[in-house]
Amino acid sequence: MPKTPAKPVAKRAAKAKAAPEKIEAAFFDVDNTIIRGSSIFLFGKAAFKRKFFSRRDFWNFAWHQARFIARGESAKTMNEIKDRALGLIANHRVEELASLTDEVYDDHIRPKLWPETVRLAQAHIAAGREVWLITATPVEIAEVIAHRLGLTGGLGTVVERKDGILTGKLVGEPLHGRAKYKAMQKLAKERGISLKRSFAYSDSHNDLPMLTHVGHPVVINPDKILKTHAVAADWEILDFKKRELKANKSA
Repeated sequence: MPKTPAKPVAKRAAKAKAAPEKIEAAFFDVDNTIIRGSSIFLFGKAAFKRKFFSRRDFWNFAWHQARFIARGESAKTMNEIKDRALGLIANHRVEELASLTDEVYDDHIRPKLWPETVRLAQAHIAAGREVWLITATPVEIAEVIAHRLGLTGGLGTVVERKDGILTGKLVGEPLHGRAKYKAMQKLAKERGISLKRSFAYSDSHNDLPMLTHVGHPVVINPDKILKTHAVAADWEILDFKKRELKANKSA
């Protein structure tokens, strides 16, 4: 089945105005969907510059990033990255994390954005839909990406705070797999969003619970399992290439 290029999809999203009775939305995964690679690793690069952790820890983190890009998302890889990230920010002040996220976006995330996905998300905004990022990365990173791109908001994993200090422990569970779907469902109830008329975008089969509960699932740079499922279900498949990232960096 031939793949539909991203540009016509964005055009259709812009033309298909949201129905007035109920809110429509588009939900985007972040890692390997909005950006290439792991956003938490990019956070780690900035944290390393601030001397949050050692060079040895940085190269260990880099190894997990390389595996993430080469093999795609898995529960084991996500848990390893999550544990490393929580260790990085433990015992730091909340204000440090807040200032660091802006630096992360400017220096590390912006050059890694898939421009076609960004245009697609912004086309949904132009069509009158809400656009939410839902990711296992810390909520502060999801929020800064959403803010910088002019999207509605971001949901992410929440790290515990105590007396203004990050403890390195989670509040609830990471927004990964079924937890991501539950967060989407909760948000939809709170904001009156029709999931049947909404869109969801992801690269990973771990997001099947989210993708299968919207009316318009779309897969971007899918892993093998997700691509097989998407073909069988006749979902739209978008493949973005590295050259688009290079164009984004020079823009």
